[in-house]
Amino acid sequence: KILIFLSEFMVPLTIFYIVGFGFLSKRPVFDDFLKGAAEGMKIVSEIMPTLIGLMTAVGILKASGFLEEVPAGYLKIPAAVLPVILVRIVSGSAATGLIVDIFKNYGPDSIVGNMVSIMMGCTETVFYTMSVYFMTAGIRKTRWTLPGALLATAAGIGASIVLAGAMT
Repeated sequence: KILIFLSEFMVPLTIFYIVGFGFLSKRPVFDDFLKGAAEGMKIVSEIMPTLIGLMTAVGILKASGFLEEVPAGYLKIPAAVLPVILVRIVSGSAATGLIVDIFKNYGPDSIVGNMVSIMMGCTETVFYTMSVYFMTAGIRKTRWTLPGALLATAAGIGASIVLAGAMT
């Protein structure tokens, strides 16, 4: 019961802590909040066209049956997992939306639910993370970062498929 009590108060406690610390430090808390919100909106406006295009392409591939026939048939991956694989490397929140649909259709304890849960824990939004961190640091040449990140993501996807299969 103490964990439930603590979990209900963690978010308000964290907010009050941040605001209180800001006031004690004599920081302009609301101005800092507005500055952060403006930066967040700028990032969203830069990423939104790519995300809309990706979600549209995945929707078209899903509706056409391509994802069920071609890759899923050859790779032995459930067709419901393929859109998550495609979207995860670009957007974690869009992948989470797809996963909620998978949980509704298959259940969180199904093999597909286990696959996507493990996948979310052991993969990263490669393109988003690289663009944000490299843009912030002013790095223009990514060198081996992209191939390495995609290889690590592929290993995470493979591990999630193998581990979920072993759990059944």
